[in-house]
Amino acid sequence: MTRFTSILVANRGEIACRVIRTARAQGYRTVAVYSDADAKAPHVLLADEAVHIGPSPVNESYLVAANILAAAKASGAEAIHPGYGFLSENAGFAQACEDAGLVFIGPRPDAIGLMGNKAEAKRRMLAAAVPCVPGYEGEDQSDATLLGEGAKIELPLMVKAAAGGGGRGMRLVHEMGELANAIKLARAEATSAFGNGDLILEKAITRPRHVEVQVFGDSHGNIVHLGERDCSVQRRHQKVVEEAPCPVMTETLRQEMGAAAVAAAQSINYRGAGTVEFLLDERGAFYFLEMNTRLQVEHPVTEMITGMDLVALQLQVAQGEPLGFTQNEVTLSGHAIEVRLYTEDPSQDFLPTSGPVDLWAPPEGAGIRVDSGICSGQDISPFYDPMVAKIIASGPTRDIARLRLIEALKETVLFGTGHNRDFLVACLEKDRFAAGEATTAFIAEEFAEGDIAAAQPVFTDSAVAAVLELALQHEEMYRNSVLVAPVLRDWASASPLVSRKQYQHGEQVHDLSVTPLASRRYRVSNADSHTVVELFAIADSTAHVGIDGVQHMVRYHLPETGRLYVSIDGRAAQYRDMIRLDGVQDAAAGGGSIVAPMHGLLLEVRAAAGDTVKAGQTLAVLEAMKMHYEIVADAAGKVSDVMVAAGTQVAADDLLITIDVAD
Repeated sequence: MTRFTSILVANRGEIACRVIRTARAQGYRTVAVYSDADAKAPHVLLADEAVHIGPSPVNESYLVAANILAAAKASGAEAIHPGYGFLSENAGFAQACEDAGLVFIGPRPDAIGLMGNKAEAKRRMLAAAVPCVPGYEGEDQSDATLLGEGAKIELPLMVKAAAGGGGRGMRLVHEMGELANAIKLARAEATSAFGNGDLILEKAITRPRHVEVQVFGDSHGNIVHLGERDCSVQRRHQKVVEEAPCPVMTETLRQEMGAAAVAAAQSINYRGAGTVEFLLDERGAFYFLEMNTRLQVEHPVTEMITGMDLVALQLQVAQGEPLGFTQNEVTLSGHAIEVRLYTEDPSQDFLPTSGPVDLWAPPEGAGIRVDSGICSGQDISPFYDPMVAKIIASGPTRDIARLRLIEALKETVLFGTGHNRDFLVACLEKDRFAAGEATTAFIAEEFAEGDIAAAQPVFTDSAVAAVLELALQHEEMYRNSVLVAPVLRDWASASPLVSRKQYQHGEQVHDLSVTPLASRRYRVSNADSHTVVELFAIADSTAHVGIDGVQHMVRYHLPETGRLYVSIDGRAAQYRDMIRLDGVQDAAAGGGSIVAPMHGLLLEVRAAAGDTVKAGQTLAVLEAMKMHYEIVADAAGKVSDVMVAAGTQVAADDLLITIDVAD
């Protein structure tokens, strides 16, 4: 057996925190690694020791194997846990760990290499009689061959990176004329994300479920499965909602799918945690998609229905110990659902966002688990994946788990940077999801473009914000005053003092008058409505208020004068007092101004001064948060100026190109 007492976690964010917690609970010494951007990140503070590994970009820090190995040597770590992403499925890194005398907490390098290449994996699965999707996984990677093979596949078809996952290097093609550009973009994205531009082509199975089976193997030849997870709710081919068990699973189908997953693992003598992913069509047929040779993001739902700690099991197997149980001893109990909290804007095609974490307050309650990697006061970096937390709910039935998760999300507070919380609630509340009928087409079919836009605050929300802001201002003035009795707050010798607050959200403006009544009660009105808000109690970030006699718990944060965050009954918004801004308005770029949607690296600039462009034409390609984004013209016209060149870093809202818009 291979024994170790110290573990370096070669990752960051929530998965680094999750691994460190289990490792420390079992008595291991833990070592974190961090880039410049993560110097004060939670995973760094949680570990026993932390080692700096380079600048913020991943290809200068978390993806540099030599830096990770040097950190292990400097800290005296004896084993390395890769988490997920980054180097977790890099066979060369796993081999380098073994060569350096370190235990790699994961599969053997040869298994990672084989299953990490979708083409090789598919060929091996076909040989093992595991059902596979029709397509092309050949070694000839020329554009001509890919175009020719693509023409043989029934549309729609999928272009996929052979050496990656997570939705990167993946393009869906509906018309054959789109294939050449899809190959170009997928190859560039795959090369950037995985260092390998090889592609495979597959027939796109329309409206399938994405169902995966958790497998576990030890070094003694034992391999079992721990049931399945349904991961069908996705955007940009990346999972958003995951649950276990699958809502439409039957015992017969579970046995068949589980047997196929175990056969896949046995065919490569698998060791450790792994996931075999399948597409399940409407007829009940399933097809091998890929195998992830690591711990999955969504592993908590399996833990909650099996009662197992998968990280603890990884450590056990890595020590050379047997699993200690058989397939017949695996039992599933209840239901669990997980959602991924991303800092992104669902209304802008889920564009990632970055910025400060002014306040992070995760939910609590029966059956609720939160795995996060953020804390109040830090920044969300543009250099990494935008997933910042996972919120999981379990219960004896699926609907209890679903309802618990909805309430937990409504209690979740993340102020400072835009995120997808409200969108997640909307997903869970949809009738089709409640009925267990979601497929991979769920988001596209259930959310029209306008449905994804964030809801604007209602009048009573703004009224509560106005009262809170006024009360906080008065509290500060009271603290700075001398010999003023508390009873004199809000008192005036003449008529009651009326304060004015004006909040704008999109096209909507709430111009409010706030009049003190008595005992911290306020009448708030505008031209059309009025309400009475009573402030029962106020503490740091939490207040209890009454709205027309109904009490509510409110979360708030005041980062600066004139700017207030408020979350009430699951509705959250930022309130900026427009009166304090002295009439200054933000300038918005028109259709002729092309700006960067986020911080990133410009890979291509496809326009030059004098070019005539069409609406929707791609003008530039931006790489940000591991994805490639095409920046398109809003309107037709002639390019008047190009301010940037390929290969340069740009910040959000930087002006890139100007167009004289055609009349």
